[in-house]
Amino acid sequence: MRMATATGELSGQVPASEARAMPWTAIGWFTALLIAAYFPILKRLVEQWSTDEDVGHGFFVPVVAAFIAWQRRDQLLKIVPKPAWWGALLIVWSILQCYIGSMGAELFLQRSAFLIGLLGVILLVGGVDLVKALAFPLLLLPFMIPIPAVIYNQITFPLQLFASTVAETALGWFGIPVLRDGNLLVLANQTLNVAEACSGIRSLLSLTFLSLVYAYFFDGRVWMRWALLAGTIPIAILANAARVTVTGMLSGVDPDLAHGFPHLVEGFIIFVIALIMLFVLHLALSRIARWWGSRGQAVKHA
Repeated sequence: MRMATATGELSGQVPASEARAMPWTAIGWFTALLIAAYFPILKRLVEQWSTDEDVGHGFFVPVVAAFIAWQRRDQLLKIVPKPAWWGALLIVWSILQCYIGSMGAELFLQRSAFLIGLLGVILLVGGVDLVKALAFPLLLLPFMIPIPAVIYNQITFPLQLFASTVAETALGWFGIPVLRDGNLLVLANQTLNVAEACSGIRSLLSLTFLSLVYAYFFDGRVWMRWALLAGTIPIAILANAARVTVTGMLSGVDPDLAHGFPHLVEGFIIFVIALIMLFVLHLALSRIARWWGSRGQAVKHA
């Protein structure tokens, strides 16, 4: 019994029979105060989720992160709270960052300051071991914050050009006459503008978030999470290029199919196909890993 207790102390945990209650009251109070302090910023963030389709997945991020944290409640209850007082420095840092962001009207600084403050609260109340146990849900939370405009613009324009270039080539293969001028595709009956909304950034952000969540629930290997995360980048880019190509083909049948509700349905179908591609990638990587493992065993016993 003494050895088990000592082991629990070394790992920052105690046996289930000796588990101490987490200071939920303190965590609740600190979190409530943090939300109250950042309420105007969080309110504008939620408003952007509801109006900007590029970050519409933001509604799901805190819900999924909270659900994952709730799934780990047994593990969390075994942690011995050891407040790290330097968490207070992170809270002060978040306040200063929020103030600097408000002076320059920089929303990203203000919104990310909330996450820094949340991390500081967890450290201050529960300690480093609690942060380690909540590492994955905490790493998901930045997905709910839109990319800074300066970075967003640097990403979207090359994606627009890539999608329009691929679409020009693919349409040519299908014998559809097209002339590309930058991100404009000039067809026989109309001109398609591959705008920022068609750059693929929306599906890229959503797929990266979903890839991490998918790997968490269906594959416990950490390397698989990183592999699927990396795989979502080419999948999202190629899927969006395919969407632009299909839009060009449909516009040849009926120009109205390139706009409005048909265009939205087309985007949804392409996104589902991208999810299927992510699933296929997972299966392929799993088979390669099993083959490599069996090959290594065979060499070892040879």
